[in-house]
Amino acid sequence: QVQLVESGGGLVQAGGSLRLSCAASGSIFSINVMGWYRQAPGKQRDLVAAITSGGSTNYADSVKGRFAISRDNAKNTVYLQMNSLKPEDTAVYYCKATRSFPWYDYWGQGTQVTVSS
Repeated sequence: QVQLVESGGGLVQAGGSLRLSCAASGSIFSINVMGWYRQAPGKQRDLVAAITSGGSTNYADSVKGRFAISRDNAKNTVYLQMNSLKPEDTAVYYCKATRSFPWYDYWGQGTQVTVSS
C-alpha cells in the first residue's frame, strides 16, 4: 500500500505562483511514476505533469513552460511548481503514484487550486 498526502493548494491571483507537494509513504519502493492530475467542475480528470523514477518528465501542452514537476527522493515527495497561473488552471489537483508490477494506481485526496482573474 502507498499513501499520498497533497498540500499547497489555495487561492491565488492570475499571474501568481503556487507549489504543490505530495508526500508518499508505505511501499514506495514499488512506485515507478508519480504525477499530478487536475479536475475542474464538470470535466474529466486530466494529466498535468508526470515524472518517472529515472527523472524523465512529461507535461500537458497547456502547462508547458509554466509548471515544473520535481521529486525529492530523500523526502519521498513530489512537487509541482506552478507559475504564471491562469483562471483556467482552477481545479482540484490530485497526486497519483503508479506501481508497474502488478499495475496499480494510488491517488491522493486532492487539493483545491483557485486562480482569480
